[in-house]
Amino acid sequence: TGYYSVLLVVVMLVYTVLYHHGMRIYEGEPKSFLHSLRVVVETFTTTGFGSDAPWMSPEMNALIIVMDLTGVVLIFMALPVLAFPLLENVLSTTVPNSINGELEDHVVICSYNPRTEALISELDSWEVDHLIIEPNRERATELYEEGQRVIHEDPTSVSGLEQAGLRSARALVADVSDQVDASIVLTAREVAEDIPIVSVIEDPTKARYHRLAGAGDILSPRPLLGKSLASKVTTFVTAEDGDAVAVGDEFEIVELPIRRGSQLVGSTLAESGIGDRAEVNVIGAGYRGEYKTPPDPNSTITAGTVLLVNGSEAELQQLKQLTRSEVLRFEHENTIVVGLGSVGRAVVSTLEDAGLPYTVVDQTEMDGVDVVGDATEPETLREAGIDDARSVILALPDDTTTEFVTLVVRDMSPQTELIARVEETSTVQKLYRAGADYVLSLATVSGRMTASKILEEQDVLSLDQQIEVIQLSAPRLTGQTVGDALVRTRSDCTIIGVNRNGEVRPITGPESRIESADEVIIAGTNDSIETFRELYT
Repeated sequence: TGYYSVLLVVVMLVYTVLYHHGMRIYEGEPKSFLHSLRVVVETFTTTGFGSDAPWMSPEMNALIIVMDLTGVVLIFMALPVLAFPLLENVLSTTVPNSINGELEDHVVICSYNPRTEALISELDSWEVDHLIIEPNRERATELYEEGQRVIHEDPTSVSGLEQAGLRSARALVADVSDQVDASIVLTAREVAEDIPIVSVIEDPTKARYHRLAGAGDILSPRPLLGKSLASKVTTFVTAEDGDAVAVGDEFEIVELPIRRGSQLVGSTLAESGIGDRAEVNVIGAGYRGEYKTPPDPNSTITAGTVLLVNGSEAELQQLKQLTRSEVLRFEHENTIVVGLGSVGRAVVSTLEDAGLPYTVVDQTEMDGVDVVGDATEPETLREAGIDDARSVILALPDDTTTEFVTLVVRDMSPQTELIARVEETSTVQKLYRAGADYVLSLATVSGRMTASKILEEQDVLSLDQQIEVIQLSAPRLTGQTVGDALVRTRSDCTIIGVNRNGEVRPITGPESRIESADEVIIAGTNDSIETFRELYT
């Protein structure tokens, strides 16, 4: 706008000088400078075409023609520079920059990214209000039009956090970048000294600086993601591996992926007889990334199906043997890890702890890389030993590259177990279509980790998929047996245990009765847990 204004003034002054001297020299009619400027303005604005017309000399007629054309060009230039932006501002959606005291006990999220969706889903399931501070105007407008509660402000500024009502908020989540998050934390401590702050970092080595800035909880989801990926190919069933959640001293809840070549592949849940053979309770099942609880007993088990089961450690170990391949001995087979970033290093660390052999592939030559090359090229994978590999773990930061490598691996070695990480949840189904056996989203892990910290008082035992395990009071179940209450039928949740006088007890069958002081431990999706609450709490 500034450049255009300068150009317009200069052009008009030049034409005024030319017209002023032209009338004196070629027409013999001297005019004042102000009169000449008026003629130029009338011409440029199309409000008049010269009170001095007609002109007799060819020189003045040529000047007027050029001046007319210049005026038209400048008018069209003014439309995108001045008129259109002004009109767009007038007609566009106005994103608020303050909550005006409308929220209390809410979670302030700085700012929006793919990981935010999982966090918002968790907060909504617990009916906890949230507010997004988004510094990018276009993104803030999109979120506002989608119905999100958002303000357009800078989360690193005192005024921005004050406008978000931070002093009356429940917690603040900083998840932009390591450096920006540290700035947000420092600003938040200036606005509300005692506010709980969760800082999500990419590089675990930066945690100490966020702690110095004042963050209460510092989360690094990438290492956890790496451990979760590696745990799908290890032989452990322990809570420390990120695979299991201990519920009391007597039983655990664990995710178990079905291996290629397992005796369970091809049978339905009913035909498999898992409950009788391993004496465990199948809470849910994941098919190509979509979890169902309770699972359909007639659904077919395939390679990559993930069973969510609960039972004692001995019972879970027995089921573990059923999920493994009957043909290949994994202990003597190699795992190829593609990508040695923070996720890849966590994968390698977990495999080392398990004493399992592995080969690392990365494009950059560095310590820990066994094969340097592009994993999208078959020659690189062949050099890494894809023909004899038991498993391939893709720990690449780019989802598009991960999709392509998945296609290459599946084409070269159809029998190899393929486990992948993705950044965004929307990519998960594409990876399954490409041939992956198990896919884990960083956005899902990050969102659930953050929600677990914020909702800690709710006794949430979050897993890294769509199913949660929570403990809550259910007074409307008092005196009923699990079978009579029809909890699974009515809410799609499964009661897996009760907390009775501080002691966690597993549910042994449909005849188990809920007593008045019991808190029930249930497993289900966000929606089914919400239904359970409406029916029984």
